[in-house]
Amino acid sequence: MEHRVLVITTVSGFLWQFERNTVELLKKEGAEIHYASNFLRPAYEFEESFFEENGIRTHHVPIEKLPWKIIRNLRALKRLTEIIRSEKIDTVHCHNPVGGLLGRLAALLSGSRPAVIYTAHGFHFYKGAPVKNWLLYYTAERLLARFTDALVTINEEDEGWARGFRLKRGGRVFRIPGVGVDTRRYAPRPELRKEARLRMGVMEEEFCLLTAALLDPEKNHETVLKMLAGLKGQAAFPVRYVICGDGPHRPALEERVREYGLEDQVTFLGFRRDLEVLLQGADLFLFPSLREGLGMAALEAMACGVPVAAARNRGTVEYVRHGENGFLCEGEDPEAFRDAVLLMQAEPSLRAAMGQRAAEDSLAFGRERAAEAMERIYRMTLGGVGV
Repeated sequence: MEHRVLVITTVSGFLWQFERNTVELLKKEGAEIHYASNFLRPAYEFEESFFEENGIRTHHVPIEKLPWKIIRNLRALKRLTEIIRSEKIDTVHCHNPVGGLLGRLAALLSGSRPAVIYTAHGFHFYKGAPVKNWLLYYTAERLLARFTDALVTINEEDEGWARGFRLKRGGRVFRIPGVGVDTRRYAPRPELRKEARLRMGVMEEEFCLLTAALLDPEKNHETVLKMLAGLKGQAAFPVRYVICGDGPHRPALEERVREYGLEDQVTFLGFRRDLEVLLQGADLFLFPSLREGLGMAALEAMACGVPVAAARNRGTVEYVRHGENGFLCEGEDPEAFRDAVLLMQAEPSLRAAMGQRAAEDSLAFGRERAAEAMERIYRMTLGGVGV
């Protein structure tokens, strides 16, 4: 009999964007894959054909990302419980805080005792987090750990917190190198520099700063805009800041660009599927996000040989080595990012050396290593039976 696995994420698109390793692993082992998510709110782009091509059975569940939307999430909990029972699910693999909450509760309420794997892509409580995050998310994660067979973390800080939780009897905590960078797709290709700059509308003489992220206040794009406003009139070289991504904060950021008079320096490209090409035209990748479980976009930039100037957080400290492959900046300090820009523009040979080290260091976070780690977790959790 096929082993039936239900993957749960809060928003659809997450599986296609971040968990294709898991799909490949489950297919290789002959598992029947079910995917439950809110398909009406895809926070990430995805190809609908992906599910059919991989034989994934999809279930729309009205999960709400905000945990205090209690009525809707109770409906989602009921639906998940029904799916686990009716589809005779053997293993539940849940992701994201609310997906993890509802998935583990549904597994418990179903009465069918499936194995439960929870991947925490960055706990919402962390050093420096607001008190409300600790009261809500820490309390919830500590309680839910009791219903978890495998708790998977992606950074050292989160692993430390998780090891203080009490899991199900025989349950274990793991740490993996994120979802894994596709180092065949993301790799240095200097011959594409000209093509990349054409696609971005960047002139050859411009120093190109690139970022890729959701346009959301937590991603801290405004600190970079403040830095650029401060550079205006100071720098003796032209600077172009290219932003890949979209989100609810875009209108506010566009207004800020106008206020700072940066219309001729900032380009919004929206979501892109050719980031591996665009990165070849970047001189420095900016990653000002205040909170990251790891930070895939920065790792992809490093894999392409681009130095990274990142906000210091529990995710970026895993791979950015200050002054060696990039820079760790205090998140809301425009001058720290400015100093990185000025140094990288003034020292092209240093920039090239740091880019080379960045590409080498990114290999530790490659897709193959992440897949191997996840395969071990499945086998250890399920006792080597089926998957």
